[in-house]
Amino acid sequence: MTDTAARPTTRTLRLDGLSCGGCVAKTRRALEALDATTVIDLDTRLARVTTAHDTDELVAAIRAAGFDAAPTDGAPHAFITQGVSCQGCVGRIRRAIQQHDAEATVDGDPAHQWLTVASRLDGESLLAAIAEAGYTAEPARFTKRTRHIESMSCQGCVKRMREAIQGRDPLARVEGEPAEKRLTVASYLPDALLDAALTEAGYPPGGEASADAPTTEDAPNASDTAAPAAEPAGDARRSVELALSGITCASCVRTIQQALDATDGVERAEVNFASRTASVTGRASPEALIRAVQAVGYGAEVVEDLERGEAKREANEAREYRQRLRDTAIALVPGLALMASMPFHHPVLEGVERGFWVAVGLATFGVLATAGRVFFVGAAKAFRHHQANMDMLVALGTGVAWLYSMVVALAPGVVPEAARSLYFEASLMIVGLINVGQALEVRARGRTSQALKHLLDLRPRTARVIRDGEERDIDIDAVAEGDRLRVRPGERLPVDGEVVEGDSYIDESTLTGEPMPVAKGVGDEVAAGTVNGQGSLVYRATRVGRHTRLSRIIEQVRDAQNSRPPISRLADRVAAVFVPAVMIAAVLTALIWFNVGPEPRLTHMLVAATTVLIIACPCALGLATPISTMIGVGKAAEHGVLIRSGEALQTASRLTTLVVDKTGTLTEGRPRVTDWQVFGDESRALGAALALERGSEHPLATALVAFVEAREIAPTGIHEFTALTGRGVSARLAGGERLLLGNAALMEAEGVDLSPGRTWIEAAESRAHTVLHLAIDGRLAALFAVADPLRDDAVAAIARLKRAGLEVVMLTGDAPPTARAIAREAGIDDVRAGLLPEDKHDAIAELQSRGEVVGMVGDGINDAPALARADVGFAIGQGTDVAIESAGIALMRNSLHGVADAIAISQAALTNIKQNLWGAFGYNVLGIPIAAGILYPLTGMLLSPIIAALAMSASSVTVVSNANRLRFFKPDGNREVSA
Repeated sequence: MTDTAARPTTRTLRLDGLSCGGCVAKTRRALEALDATTVIDLDTRLARVTTAHDTDELVAAIRAAGFDAAPTDGAPHAFITQGVSCQGCVGRIRRAIQQHDAEATVDGDPAHQWLTVASRLDGESLLAAIAEAGYTAEPARFTKRTRHIESMSCQGCVKRMREAIQGRDPLARVEGEPAEKRLTVASYLPDALLDAALTEAGYPPGGEASADAPTTEDAPNASDTAAPAAEPAGDARRSVELALSGITCASCVRTIQQALDATDGVERAEVNFASRTASVTGRASPEALIRAVQAVGYGAEVVEDLERGEAKREANEAREYRQRLRDTAIALVPGLALMASMPFHHPVLEGVERGFWVAVGLATFGVLATAGRVFFVGAAKAFRHHQANMDMLVALGTGVAWLYSMVVALAPGVVPEAARSLYFEASLMIVGLINVGQALEVRARGRTSQALKHLLDLRPRTARVIRDGEERDIDIDAVAEGDRLRVRPGERLPVDGEVVEGDSYIDESTLTGEPMPVAKGVGDEVAAGTVNGQGSLVYRATRVGRHTRLSRIIEQVRDAQNSRPPISRLADRVAAVFVPAVMIAAVLTALIWFNVGPEPRLTHMLVAATTVLIIACPCALGLATPISTMIGVGKAAEHGVLIRSGEALQTASRLTTLVVDKTGTLTEGRPRVTDWQVFGDESRALGAALALERGSEHPLATALVAFVEAREIAPTGIHEFTALTGRGVSARLAGGERLLLGNAALMEAEGVDLSPGRTWIEAAESRAHTVLHLAIDGRLAALFAVADPLRDDAVAAIARLKRAGLEVVMLTGDAPPTARAIAREAGIDDVRAGLLPEDKHDAIAELQSRGEVVGMVGDGINDAPALARADVGFAIGQGTDVAIESAGIALMRNSLHGVADAIAISQAALTNIKQNLWGAFGYNVLGIPIAAGILYPLTGMLLSPIIAALAMSASSVTVVSNANRLRFFKPDGNREVSA
């Protein structure tokens, strides 16, 4: 719902479907029915309104009135003017610019001599148009400034200030530091207009002014649009996500990819046909990227908020689906009627009947201009930019069929009598069938991002904070680090934090894939998106906004879904030449049929060439890889596996050897007492052990303290405590008896007889457990076996990996006896112990030199070199940040089953991609020759263009449907899950 108290903003929409004054009046009433909305300009093409509503709500209101609308395209420009004194002056400038670009939008603030223009014209042309209107202007400078905002308290404040500033300058970049009350703005706005925007938003600049002088950013000047590829890059390295429009096939993706790659400052660009997005990393500014895309004929806008971007994409897909169905009906109804009538009423192109068919041709043209408009407009754009795409194939095929039919109807004498066939119904049926195929493709494609949508749905919209002793619900964006929040039973946690009051069980399955709830109490960390159980918790926010664990997961999933595995390069190479090759094939087909084909040659030539154009399907090639990658990455996320890139996805599917670390990977990573033996009074012995070790931070001491405290035994009073370096500790009881706790060397040195426990000690040491000895008054009182035990599911997971055909190798820095004991227990045959971090790196290199494709699983800083060296690294569970950053795949739970899941999902995804690619290649390799008439000598028939259109639509739908099978893939239904 729109916050109608927000500052009104001028918005411009391109209108579609308005044909008269009545349509304009109806649209005006629909817009003015919205509160806080004033219509400035409205005609059959454009609407300019001042409103507090967002663009989606305006578009919805116009559609409810029976028309369509979309935001205007065009690169944004900003100017400082002279002589502009009123809105009448702005209107004169607007009319002057619109004489050269009818769809340009112009907004001005005469009080501050400020003018913004969204237009396809370059900066020099706009300055010339402003001069034609009788005014002078100069391009605004993109400058970086800071403001002290005393009333800024949270990121919610920053968000509201950003919206206020970007309402006047859409290119502005706004960052805030609430703790320091500092706002940093990079914008074209003059200082006075910037301060006015902040004041109107309720955040007047004040207090001490920043010491930083305004600096000119390296970002491009808004009026410099002639050469988008030559844009100076900014200083800051950033990742930008763009929502793209106008993409219809793999050739479009290739064109946009090349445009982005050619933009200065771009380090990496990934264009995703399935999601209609581009992810760009580098120093190029967002506006430079947008202009680069627009320069090759497509639309782009920055996705600032992922959740809002996904919602907008869904709305766009729903609109496209409805539009395609409408166009299908418009084309198929008359097309089917014509097909039904043709066998009974062959055209005799004389007199009245000839006039009838001319009228049918004109009506067909009207239908093509309506239902097929998207293809012809796309083809025209591609032609203007010297490109070739699917739209061009469809437009050529249907256009040639219609034009030939009109020639036959208007001037039958120029065509041999045997070739006087009409193909109006073919043009209509082709457009209708392709539209229905694309509608089905849109619907199926929408299901591919369900995993990301599910993650987005995990974020609550509000949080219950405790401030000044009162609880109140606030927007989640207004939560600041350090806030105390209350979570009631059954509620989702809004941000990350640390429990300060209460205890409960938390369901973390949505993040980790673990089905069992985890007990949480005071001091424990909790994560956003998890679900509270039956208890009530109060916790302190430690990470908010985009810094929460859930937000980082969402960003990584999105980035991985937009990345491309290496296998996609084959499709890219084919896509680069596909459409031109098809057009050449159509021309060759026409020449062959015209020169050596049977009579009627002209008819055969037309049918064969048109069918070749129509049957070719670059869409299937473009969808084959990205749609399976999106679903595969999303499926992995559902199982608590974050695959960081398409390359990691593909490499994981080819692994032959898996290298695992021991501590924290195979084992739990924290020692605990696994067995004990007491000689005499158990309470006395355990109390003495607790007293001796409770002040120590040594891992063995910590394990022993936890063991005794779990049995609720109080420590015994001691004095004369002494630490015996390398051997243990000693003290005296209140009664004077001497206590010793340590290794066998200490016992032997003090003359303690170990024979009562010799058998027990040998058994424990054979399992590579460390034995702690307790002696009271010179006699053995207790023995404790301490070990870092295997994870509960380690044995089952290793067995599962072996069943998958992987060779499992353990690399560890531990002593060989301990390493061999753990490996034997886990079922691992190849063990290499006593290794330094660089030794692990070299061991992996040696395996790779033998032709093995190696994966590495680790969790610590010492694993980072090996993780980076491996073909793909797996960072397990709560590993260190260094380990996670070095890995291509991150496991959100502490289980090797996550590795097996990742490999199984990767293999399924790659199999699916190969099926799609082979299907797309096979379809085109077989379909195009058949369309050209290679089977004519055997059958005496040519493939109908209508059947070709049906086949072309079916090929794309088949690829999308096959990819969607991955949504139902289960890595291992028989997996053992530990409680």
